[in-house]
Amino acid sequence: MLCVPLGDDTRKLIGSRELSLMKSTAILINIARGGVVDTDALTETMVNRRIFAAGLDVTDPEPLPRDHPLLRCDNVVIAPHLGSATEQTRQAMAQASITNLLRGLAGQPLLFEVQ
Repeated sequence: MLCVPLGDDTRKLIGSRELSLMKSTAILINIARGGVVDTDALTETMVNRRIFAAGLDVTDPEPLPRDHPLLRCDNVVIAPHLGSATEQTRQAMAQASITNLLRGLAGQPLLFEVQ
């Protein structure tokens, strides 16, 4: 499972070499950024079934072109950023934003301050 920030040192962190070192039963899960995985290398790996499967919350580019070969692979699941796409979660996110805005305007500490 990939969960790293995207930067110069992590761009295409997973490429042909790294994918070739994975067992045939491996499942690659990317919840980081699309650019962390070399899309061409992953496409070749998945088309040729060198690893068992891939689950992608992100792609590079995003979205993939409609005719991209990864979209035809039955061993790849792509669900870009859908984890929070429920009415309940979106309502909670909106409420947290409102609460943070009001706290910020009142000079109070924010609930979810990003450092």
